[in-house]
Amino acid sequence: MTDILETAQESVAKAQAYLTRAKAAVGDLAMRDGKLDGVMADRHQRALHAYSWTATTVGALTATLGWAQRLQAAGTFGDIESLTLRLGFAEYLQQLSGGIPMSQNEIARPADMGVAEDSAFAPLAARLLGEDGGLALRHDLAALIYQGREPDSSTGEEELEMIRDQMRRFTDDRITPHAHQWHLENRLIPDEVVTELAELGVFGICIAPDYDGLGMGKLAMCIVTEELSRGWIAAGSLGTRSEIAGELISLAGTDEQKQAWLPKIATGSVLPTAVFTEPDTGSDLGSLKTRAVKQADGSWRVNGAKTWITHAARSDLMTLLVRTDPSKPGYSGLSMFLAPKPRGTEGEPFPAPGMSGSEIKVLGYRGMHEYDIGFEDFAVPEDGLLGAQEGQGFKQLMQTFEGARIQTAARAVGVARNAFELGRTYALDRKQFGRAIGEFPRVADKLSMMLAEITMARELTYMAAREKDQGRRCDIDAGMAKLLAARVAWANADNAVQIHGGIGYALETPISRVLCDARILNIFEGAGEIQAHVVARGMLQSQN
Repeated sequence: MTDILETAQESVAKAQAYLTRAKAAVGDLAMRDGKLDGVMADRHQRALHAYSWTATTVGALTATLGWAQRLQAAGTFGDIESLTLRLGFAEYLQQLSGGIPMSQNEIARPADMGVAEDSAFAPLAARLLGEDGGLALRHDLAALIYQGREPDSSTGEEELEMIRDQMRRFTDDRITPHAHQWHLENRLIPDEVVTELAELGVFGICIAPDYDGLGMGKLAMCIVTEELSRGWIAAGSLGTRSEIAGELISLAGTDEQKQAWLPKIATGSVLPTAVFTEPDTGSDLGSLKTRAVKQADGSWRVNGAKTWITHAARSDLMTLLVRTDPSKPGYSGLSMFLAPKPRGTEGEPFPAPGMSGSEIKVLGYRGMHEYDIGFEDFAVPEDGLLGAQEGQGFKQLMQTFEGARIQTAARAVGVARNAFELGRTYALDRKQFGRAIGEFPRVADKLSMMLAEITMARELTYMAAREKDQGRRCDIDAGMAKLLAARVAWANADNAVQIHGGIGYALETPISRVLCDARILNIFEGAGEIQAHVVARGMLQSQN
């Protein structure tokens, strides 16, 4: 075990040195006077995004080494942990030299960044794989997988592991048995399940105890989100809007707004929804057109259109980003509102005067429903302006991006695990040519790599959460976690469908739902291309 960890440590050191060279090369292309040149960044976007994915891969190696060292110190770094690390490290080292998949047909190679391949990676990977190129490693790992074994994912914190066990039991009992039928029927998650989640404290994980929350950190949020998403992404996403609203109000709200809303959000008596995106704007929030105009009595009237609003009908409170000063272009004219609304019903989803909506039918990510929303003189009370400050909406929202992206990464890890578990079960149950299909190397290899990448994506996500919990800036870490975890979720879902064969393409089969759910993860909370740009920009402008 010591030799393996020493090789892993040497690998991380070589990878970080390589990343430093890549930073210098890409910086020469896109940096001017210590700042990112927008024109040059667009011209050399492929180089920037290749660098971002390189940084993400190195980040995953670093985080996974930290995981292994913690387990070694605790005496729990055993056979399956060793095999998982060896396979994951070898694959990512080979990707650093041969090419990192940004998508199915976009491979980031060293030449894209203007650097030479690092000759150190191949021998390090070979050392980890063994003399037979990893044949025995993969065989041994698959054997443990088929025994139901998984690498130790514990944080070393007893309270967090109790929460994990509790949420795992809840998911196995209340979510997994019903999720696929809810999906097929396009049903909202039942109210009784929402109530049970509220009683478990899911909506107040990061809200302070003074406001009836649990007062825990982002790592706890990750664990809860991951376990619920393992059952169904909709269950893991229920708390996302509460997390965003809670953080917005906690960081930027007035004392009165905190007292009025945080206890209700924490206990689940108020379900928020995030109302930011507009038609034709996507990630370009600086182009928002929906207007809020102050009235003589101090209240506001909102006019405009929003789209892709999740859980809008059943929500009670909107965090609503609109333009209050049309004379100021871009982000500076935007303000954030806390806009209460009556909860809708199936027959009348939007009973509020001045508000209308229609459902957007989607492939997956069901359970809360997506909506187009229209506002026509919709009234927001005077005290609805977040922090009682105009023009601060985008800055206030920016403060929540780190947490939202960390949580999205955790959702992706949960979806990736769901795909892995479904693939493993089918590989053991399905018999072809007189034996279980899991005995065939190509099936076993898929499951082995799926497990290795789950571990690496999880540890990168946990590393970002720990940075946030320590009060350190982690926008780059959060972006890398989301990039990797979303790719892993999609790869795992696709491979699990392949393991199922034709039946995996049938609507009746849960893996078909997981495939649809996995696809959204590389789009929302910052599309992969936007995320890669954000990570590259942050890394290039960092002094480290």
